[in-house]
Amino acid sequence: MEKPNPSLSPQILLLLLLVIITSSSRCRAENNVVGGRGKQSSSSSGVAFFIFGDSFLDAGNNNYINTTTLDQANFPPYGRTFFNFPTGRFSDGRLLPDFIAKYAKLPLIPPFLQPGNNIDHMAMGVNFASAGAGALVETFQGDVIDLQTQLGNMKKVGKGLRNKLGKEERDAKISGGVYMFSIGSNDYMSPFLTNSSSSLLFHASSSRFVAMVLANLTAVVKDIYGMGGRKFVFMNVPTLGCLPAMRLLMKNPNGCYEEQVSELAKLHNDRLSTVVLPRLARELKGFKYSLFDFSTSLHRRMTHPSNYGLKEGEEACCGTGKWRGIDSCGGKRSVKEFEVCNNPTEYLFWDSFHLTDTAYHQMAREIWNPTPPPSSTITKSSPLAIVGPYTLHQLFHATIHH
Repeated sequence: MEKPNPSLSPQILLLLLLVIITSSSRCRAENNVVGGRGKQSSSSSGVAFFIFGDSFLDAGNNNYINTTTLDQANFPPYGRTFFNFPTGRFSDGRLLPDFIAKYAKLPLIPPFLQPGNNIDHMAMGVNFASAGAGALVETFQGDVIDLQTQLGNMKKVGKGLRNKLGKEERDAKISGGVYMFSIGSNDYMSPFLTNSSSSLLFHASSSRFVAMVLANLTAVVKDIYGMGGRKFVFMNVPTLGCLPAMRLLMKNPNGCYEEQVSELAKLHNDRLSTVVLPRLARELKGFKYSLFDFSTSLHRRMTHPSNYGLKEGEEACCGTGKWRGIDSCGGKRSVKEFEVCNNPTEYLFWDSFHLTDTAYHQMAREIWNPTPPPSSTITKSSPLAIVGPYTLHQLFHATIHH
């Protein structure tokens, strides 16, 4: 070790020491915040929470893969209003799973790829989600962690839990755990965003394409069921043509992009709720699920923002152009200039695709222990219930019988 330079005064040495300590503390804080690491025991009786999917749920896995900045959020102003620095979450703060973990009395769930993770950190759950990911391996292939690879990572965690806890405790952890999915949006948007004629969508009917996406999701769910998982949470996909970025593609200057992308979203949601999940509940003994109608929840806030304490339901807080729909937040993408609002708590959308900490907080309350929505937001085409057949509170507290 080098000796201190004798020419440095004690005051300067003390100042340098304080800088080093402060920097070290901040680094530890950033690591802990991306996915919480409290003093947690691997033998804790808490329900484990495992998260799969896309940027609506990714807590920072894409920080650690070789991908484009389109699929990363590890730069300012992301994270500015809660963490005070970017964590890789596509929001100004927390995401839906962060609030759910809080309600379930869990720490922030760590990204699978976060450096320094070990099985003790993962015993309360793991976030496998990857921004840009789809159910189909072809979706943004090479830039994301697709759903099948996320399943493979879950299997690695399962093996680690068995080695650490033993078979009996590992089986109890897996069967008592809750498994959350948000998948499909990128499968349906990517052909329009990349304008790729090689997409499977352009070689199949809309119905067949949706069937492929849902078949891949079903296969992953059955695999986790085979590992012992019994309690599942599913988000449907939003009305994709109404996201600020997708509205830029439209012909109607005041409406949503109601072309094939919105048709795909509607087909997906209808089949997920009326065919796929009821069939899994019939076929798989002990299968319990909660379906969050993300599409309706989002639409209500877009059309009646003031009923939810918001001032803006269509324009994003951060971005460029009309509705701030150009995906330029942070200036690290193809468009370097961007605007950012003064108060994200007044906005539904944070950037051109994703929501604010405030919106996710509201939605988490909706699905944890629902209360009826404002009557003015309910229409004939919009169901009263946002979540069912189980609320998340019920699902986390449900007992699994072996």
